[in-house]
Order: sequence, then structure tokens, then C-alpha cells
Amino acid sequence: MMVRHGGTTAGADHFAGSTDVPLSDEGCKQAAALAERLAPIHFDAMYSSDLRRAMQTAEAIVARQNPGDTVRPLPELREIAHGHWENLSIDEVKRRFPDEYANYESDPLRRAPAGGETGQSVLARALPAMKQIVADHAGQTILLVSHKATIRLVLCGLLGVDPARYRDRFRQDLACLNILHFRTSDDAQLVLLNDTSHYSKIR
Repeated sequence: MMVRHGGTTAGADHFAGSTDVPLSDEGCKQAAALAERLAPIHFDAMYSSDLRRAMQTAEAIVARQNPGDTVRPLPELREIAHGHWENLSIDEVKRRFPDEYANYESDPLRRAPAGGETGQSVLARALPAMKQIVADHAGQTILLVSHKATIRLVLCGLLGVDPARYRDRFRQDLACLNILHFRTSDDAQLVLLNDTSHYSKIR
């Protein structure tokens, strides 16, 4: 199972890919609702991006399941880094770096802001990590907590979707649940995508 972290203290319209922001109060509620939903499931192992928002989401799930379990942090599962756009709003980036933003928007897989990562770079680190996890835990149930762009790119790589269209083909809402069934580490079947039905538990 792959899940996206809950909402954070960064503005929803801000670039905060590599910035280590925590969950917001609402994000904690989202993570708790997801944790309640996953409580009946036994996970043989749990992995997470090492960024705080992902680890907090994973730890909420662990606390609801078995507080003695360990979440294994993996930097390969981090979100795409936005370089000198980090912590800026989309409007501010468009105003300050119009040419760079237009260049990025034309091909987010191969282009990036100064100091940032391309989608190709994220795919090159995250997809092998995902496949290794699957190979290491054949026949087991695994939880993986990551980020919006990273999950979308990994899904493209696993399902044979053109990664150049990763932003168009897969939606990933906050604290959403995705389920994949693997016959081998190279043979994945999508069972559930971007499910947030557990939001009904949030009051």
C-alpha cells in the first residue's frame, strides 16, 4: 500500500518539496482517519520518506496498529525538490521567474528550477527503491508513505504510463490510499487509486 502524507503547515499553493514542514492540525486529523481505516491490516514492514510530514503520517498509522513497530525512513522516497522556488507561492514564482516557470511547465519530467530536481531524477531514485522493497518482502503486505509527485512518478514507472504525463494521469490527494498487487517487483497491478473515503471520519 502507498499513501500520501497528510496536510502540512505550508500553504497549499506553495512549493515545499524538500522543505521539512510538519503536519498541520488538519493533516494530523487526516493521518489519524487513515490510521483508523488501516488498523485491521497487518503490515509486515513500513517504509516512509524521511521528511517529517511523511514520518508523522506513518507514525500515526503505527500508533493505531502496534506502537512497537518501526517505520524505516528512506530518503529515496522524498518529494521532488524545487530548488530556489522552495517556500514560494505559485503566484510569486510566476512573477519572479516567468521564463523558468514556463520552461518547467512545458516539460516537468526533464526540466527543473535552479537547484531543483527533474521528474526523471526523482523516478531514478524512487522507483528502484520501491522495486527493492517489493523484492525484499515478496508475498508480504507493506506500507509505504511518500509524496504527491513521487508517488505519481512511481505509479507511472510501475504501470507503464508515460512519465512525461505524470501530473496529468494520476491524482494524489492528501492522506490518500493506493493499493498495488505485485506478482513480481516488475509486475504491478493497480487495485485502488487515490482513495480518501476515510475523510468521512474527520470531524
